[in-house]
Formats: sequence, C-alpha cells, structure tokens
Amino acid sequence: MLLQRLAEYRERPADGRAARLPGYGPVAIRYIIQIDGAGHLISPAPIDTADPASPHTRRGTRRLAPTHQRASATRPLLLADNAEYTFALVRAAAERADVRHAAYLELLERCSTETNDPAVAAVLAFLRTDPLAELRLPADFDPGAFLTFSVDGSLPIDQPAVAAFWGTEHDPAARGADVMQCIVCGRERAIIDRLPKKVKGVPGGQTAGTSLISANSVAFESYGLHESRIAPTCRECAEGFTDGLNELLATERTSIRVGNVAFIFWTKGPTLFAFRRPLESPDPEEVKALIAAAWSPVKPELVDETRFFAAALSASGGRVVVRDWLDTTLVEAKASLGRWFAQQAIVSPHGEESRPHGLFTLASSTVREVRDIPRPLPRALLNAALTGAPLPPDVLATTLRRVRAAQDRTPQDAKFTHPRAALIKLCLARQLNWRDHVMESLESGEPRPAYHCGRLLAVLEEAQREAIPNLSATLVDRFYGSASSAPASVFGTLLHGTRPHLAKLERDRPGVYHAIERRLEEVLAAISPAGFPTTLTLQDQGLFALGYYHQRANDRAEMHRRAEARRKGGEERVPDAPAESEAELNSELSREIDR
Repeated sequence: MLLQRLAEYRERPADGRAARLPGYGPVAIRYIIQIDGAGHLISPAPIDTADPASPHTRRGTRRLAPTHQRASATRPLLLADNAEYTFALVRAAAERADVRHAAYLELLERCSTETNDPAVAAVLAFLRTDPLAELRLPADFDPGAFLTFSVDGSLPIDQPAVAAFWGTEHDPAARGADVMQCIVCGRERAIIDRLPKKVKGVPGGQTAGTSLISANSVAFESYGLHESRIAPTCRECAEGFTDGLNELLATERTSIRVGNVAFIFWTKGPTLFAFRRPLESPDPEEVKALIAAAWSPVKPELVDETRFFAAALSASGGRVVVRDWLDTTLVEAKASLGRWFAQQAIVSPHGEESRPHGLFTLASSTVREVRDIPRPLPRALLNAALTGAPLPPDVLATTLRRVRAAQDRTPQDAKFTHPRAALIKLCLARQLNWRDHVMESLESGEPRPAYHCGRLLAVLEEAQREAIPNLSATLVDRFYGSASSAPASVFGTLLHGTRPHLAKLERDRPGVYHAIERRLEEVLAAISPAGFPTTLTLQDQGLFALGYYHQRANDRAEMHRRAEARRKGGEERVPDAPAESEAELNSELSREIDR
C-alpha cells in the first residue's frame, strides 16, 4: 500500500539525507539568537536567515528541529518556536501569550532537569531575565516566524540529549496510549491520536500543511475511532511515511505539478532514470530511445524487476486526497512511457518532424486559461502515460470543443495547435489500438470517410484563401463545427460556394488552380464510395480533426519543399502543372507562414 511504500522510501540510504530523529522534521527557522554558556547575549541583534528572493528560504533556513501538530492548542515546541511562545510577545491576545510562554518555559525546565545539558540551562537562564529588553529586534521582525538559540556557536536542538528528550516526550507508549495493530508495519504498537507531522507542498492545501490521515468530525469516524485512529498507526511509521512524502514533494527529480494536482514517483531501489524530465519537458533524443525500447523485445535475463511507484495528490482543506496510485515495475513504466510518446507523435503544423509534449502542455491545450484545467485531466494523462490505459472519452471531447472554440481567432488562442493535434491523436490511438508511426502525417489511404471530410475542408479553405488574399475569416471559422459533426448538411453548400473561387484562380492563377483541383479530385475520390456521412461519432470527429490538420501541414510542407527546390536552381517542378505555377505557389510561402 501507499503508506508502506512511503515509509520504506524514507528508510532508504541516500546521500545528503538527514538522519531520522523521532519527533524531528524540517522546520523553517528564521531567527537565531546568540548567547554564551552563562546565558548572556553575544549579540543583541538576532541573525536573520530569511532570503525573500528564494521561495525555499523566504521564511528562513530549513533545519531539523522539534515538530508536531498543534492547530490552535497550546503545545510548545522545544527550543524552536515563534516569539509568542518564546518571549510572550503578544500576537493576538495577551492572556494567550502568557499561557503559551509559561508552557514553553515549563517544557524547557523539564528538558534541562532531565538532560542536565548546559546549553539548555543557558537558554533557560537567558529567558528568566528580561530578554526583550536586551534584544534589538529589527523593524520588520516577524513574531510568527520560528526562532532558536545558538550557545557558544552550537544549536541546542542539535544535541543528542535534547533530541532524545523530545522523542520520549512524544512517545505514545510513554503516555500510556492504546496498543493496536499498526496498518503500516503490522506490529502491535502504541497508536498515536493524530499524525505528528503535516505534509507540505500539496496544491490547494492549507498553508500549515495537510494530513494523510485525519477525522475531525463524526462524518469521518468509523467504529468509534476518531482523529488518526481511523487508520491506526504507530509514531515511527507515521513519521516515516510523512517524511517520505514531504521529501518526494520537495525534490524536483521526484515530483511535478500540473494545475492543482501534484505527482510523485519513485523506485524501490536506486535508478538513474528520472521520470520528471520526460513528463515535464521531454528531450527528443531521450524520447526516441524510449520509443525504440518500447517496441523491442527484452530478454528475460535482462528484465529489471525494480518496483516503480507513482501517486497523484491534491488537497481538500487540511487533508491530502490521493487521486491515483500506481505500483508496477520500472521496465513496464518506461515501456508505457515510450508507447505514450509514440502514439502522440504527429507532424508539426508546417509538416516538420514531431516534437514530444509533457503533461502540462497537453493538459493546458484543452483550456483557454491554465487555471481552468480540470482536476481529473492531469491524473488521467499520467495514468495513461505510465500504465498504457486509454484516456477517458471526455478528454477527446474536451479537446475537440477547444479546437472548435479556437476558431474565434482570438490572438492568444487562434490556431489548431500541435499539442491539441497530438492529444487528439493520442486519444484515438488508445481507443483504436494504433501502433507506432500510424497517423503521424497525411494518410491518403485511410478508409474512414470522416478523415477525408476533414481533408476536404482544408482544401476548400485553401482555395478560398488563394482566391481572396488577406481574408480575415475563412469558411472554417463559420462551418467547422457543423462540418465536423454533420458533414452531409454542409459540404454541398461549401462545394457550391467554392466554384467562384476556383473560377477566379483558373482565370488569374492557373498553376494554383490546377494544384488545388488535383487535391479536390483526390479527396473527393476517397469520400465518394460512401458519400458524405450524415453524422459523425466522437471518434469520427477526432479523425475529421486529424484529416484537417494533416492536410494543412502537408500543404505547408509542400510549399516549403518547392521553395527550397526553387532556391537551389529549380531542380524540382510541380507535376502536371505549367512552369509558371511553381513561381506562383512559391510566392505564397511567406503569406502562408504568416497565416
């Protein structure tokens, strides 16, 4: 299960990872007050470790320090807390500040008595004086930020005796907690009432953090169990899976965020392959290697059985919501990723080689604004990328709606973009079981008429553009929706309306006329056996969109090719067309690129 795998990840040896200390966790500590062994100030001005320019140190440098959840309850943190607890500096109510400061001092006194640590005694001696009178706090001092002490250059929170005291202080067994079977390790252990730490970095969660296990009302309780007892967990396991999750979320190599969903991924053992890069900003050469490996047989003795894990997370108030969970092998995940890229491969709008797209690019192509990305969409994309599962039908429907809406010619969202075409092809490839190199570019032999109806619309649009240069809105802007859903109802009218355009081209630009006439004959021949469909299904509408996109890309690529041949000395001529038609077609290249 997820919790077990997270706890195991935290126990894995890793370079640069801080040692596990019970009750300790990474805490942003902004201020450090320097005192000597007798409890006297070395410097009246605290050291400010915050760097506003960095999001990681905006609230101070992160250090291992005592931590636990407290919400609005009075629960002091040992030697690393805010100014209300440490100095009784009033933040809201004076009475509450006095109570919290008294609780802080009482905890510190017990720590000094039980550890007999001179550094703790020095801090206690300093706080028994009038510390605020001696300190020179800066004008921008933040009373809500955490502060700690340095005694003769060392931090008391780093002392083993202090860490041991804090661990015992929050040991449920020492407090006589109930013993139950831990759902993570399976052993009979003292069970915690609430998770000692919170998860940071889940999109949409509370600033203070979120919890994986929580029940704060009767609606969430079961069998009379409340708070974290609804999923009984011992303290060691609770800290382990929370620390593991926090580490995965905080590490760029193991996490990615798309919209309001965070994805984490890791392996049971060490691996050099990083999934974040191909999922976020795929490198074309790496993608080619993944695609090649995806379709290649692997010898049994070379199969890597390293387990691969991934999860999709979002937040609901103070709780973590696990949207998806994947447990597979590294080989299977990489093979699925290779097939994912192969099935989204499609030529660029100008007929050039396909470029791969990451999760965010594909997800954002379905909406006008990034903030509108539906929450289920990134999860569906990740699941399809790593498992080979088909995409839900609504992904294709949403993308096709965006294509139709984009015909409004707004400046930022005016074109049938490459990511949209790639996503449409990916949806169809999963639904129709297409393999590698299918529908990457124009497929004149495609048997389904819906595809050629899309091609026909592109040819008719081209005829209109050539006959009426600098046209602000084409027939596609008016008729794409009806043509892509009910071709029989509109193509008769469109073909009739194209006659004047063809007549004008035949008179003024015969070379262009002959080229477009040949395309029309080819496309209509592919449609004529069955005729124009009355209505198109969702899959057929996707094929229609691909046909339109492929024809446009093919025409642009052809113009580029002819222009390049012309520049090289006219080695190539347009077949079955007058010589002067080459110049006419090539002269349109710059205008077509602008369009």
